[in-house]
Amino acid sequence: MSWQAYVDSSLVGTGHIDKAAIFSAAGDSTWASTPGFTVGAPELATVVGILAEAEASSKPKTDKAYGEGIHIAGERYVATRIEGNHIYGRHGKTGIAIVKTKQAILVGHYGENTQAGNATTTVEALADYLTGLGY
Repeated sequence: MSWQAYVDSSLVGTGHIDKAAIFSAAGDSTWASTPGFTVGAPELATVVGILAEAEASSKPKTDKAYGEGIHIAGERYVATRIEGNHIYGRHGKTGIAIVKTKQAILVGHYGENTQAGNATTTVEALADYLTGLGY
């Protein structure tokens, strides 16, 4: 399956995610994305840094992310939870779920009519699947 098929079928196709992207774990390349959902290089570099810190410490110093928020595709999200290889954020009634696997970073955006738990479970399930495949 192509990376775009994972975005189209496994994320957006579920109805729980309305926009999504998959990036390399280093944050240096976009593997697949929903049209119009563009995460800038500085935004992705910040996400990579937050994830590296969260994975390296049982008590990461993520005060900056909680204080300044997380910017994805030009929107600021209030960080609601950062732990291990997961970042969750809210912007009004919408939100994001970001999960890092060994080789990829998955970013899923959900709309105001979606339960946050359904959206995060969707992104986490794909991350678990890819991890099982060695990605």
